[in-house]
Amino acid sequence: MSNCAIVGINWGDEGKGRMVDLIARDYDIVCRYQGGNNAGHTVVNEYGKFALHLIPSGIFLDGVVNILGNGVVIDLESLWGEIENLQKAGIRITPENFRISERATIVFPYHRVLDGLEEARLKDKKYGSTLRGIAPVYSDKYQKKTVMIGELRNPEYLRNHLATILEWKNLTIQNVYGAEPFALEQLLSWAKEYGDKLLPFICDTSKFLYDAERQGKNILFEAQLGALRDIDFGIYPYTSSSSSIAAYACLGAGLPGSHVDRTLGIVKAYSTCVGEGPFVCEWFGEEAEKLREAGGEYGASTGRPRRVGPIDIVATRYGCRVQGATELALTKLDVLSYMTQIPICAQYELDGVTTDDFPFPSEIVRAKPVLTSMPGWNCDISAIRCYEDLPQAARDYIEYIEQAVGCRISYVSVGAGRDEIIFR
Repeated sequence: MSNCAIVGINWGDEGKGRMVDLIARDYDIVCRYQGGNNAGHTVVNEYGKFALHLIPSGIFLDGVVNILGNGVVIDLESLWGEIENLQKAGIRITPENFRISERATIVFPYHRVLDGLEEARLKDKKYGSTLRGIAPVYSDKYQKKTVMIGELRNPEYLRNHLATILEWKNLTIQNVYGAEPFALEQLLSWAKEYGDKLLPFICDTSKFLYDAERQGKNILFEAQLGALRDIDFGIYPYTSSSSSIAAYACLGAGLPGSHVDRTLGIVKAYSTCVGEGPFVCEWFGEEAEKLREAGGEYGASTGRPRRVGPIDIVATRYGCRVQGATELALTKLDVLSYMTQIPICAQYELDGVTTDDFPFPSEIVRAKPVLTSMPGWNCDISAIRCYEDLPQAARDYIEYIEQAVGCRISYVSVGAGRDEIIFR
């Protein structure tokens, strides 16, 4: 039995989906443990190119059970749409290979509306929400005013419970934002339309995982976003509303008595960031646009252009620490092949003092990047599969990052396809 967590080291969008798709063949179960449909995992394999928003990235592999854990928040409409799109592409999704925790939380339409209303109220101080209702639903969850997806099996209980919640929720919608209230029948109709289709997948996944672990099954925990978007350890308040840290994996998956044996952190060969908040190494103008186009850096869920810059050693070292990374995968190394010099944010300068430490959130806005560079390799490396065949400059860059952040790089991706990978 071996449990592994695949997690983001930086701001998210590091390439976790392609790594789950790659190594899930060695695991019996893949489980998403937090977040919702506010971020996407891009996977390219023999079936095509997919942006998965809720369904775990192990769904393409025969014999792998994919689970949405209790820590996930689920927009029923979005999830059903994702299932339909995958099935149209020939992907088999049945209760045998896909299961939903009965304790997962439902994202209702009013959560999406509230998300938009609050961002509009914040104006130029907005957090950069994806407007998928994630912050409102997690807030409601900790106020004990949400609906668990297992309640769809009991319509009478659901009606009474939702009516009580809606009475409270409409007070905010009307009196704080001056918006139109939601009607109970409207929400029940929505829940029935999409929830009925999902009923076969809903079960006690915590018991399933407990039994699987006792049987010696291998479990892969799939995180959403990265360490710097974690609610506790990220660039608060410009974070997600859940814990993307590997330490939360077992709890959010539904296996609180277990532990993670291996934590594979995913790091991009350069930095990207979707949304608002401090981004010390950010590039602008033509330099940024060239890197953005080379890497296809647009959000998988939102389509928003990602903010880009050189690899940030300070942020990456911090991400490795809070994630407890035991090894790293360096993705999109091939994107840098056009550069004659590879820029690196090696340190920060904060109030005139150079530092290797990642600052407290309120201090990051004053930090400036301390830049250095290394020679580029100026050739196509996408067909290389052996580490020793990489140009010396590429190997020097990889080994510099490895030494600087203090964590071994076990995988290097040189393309988006499943086999476009170098094992070290």
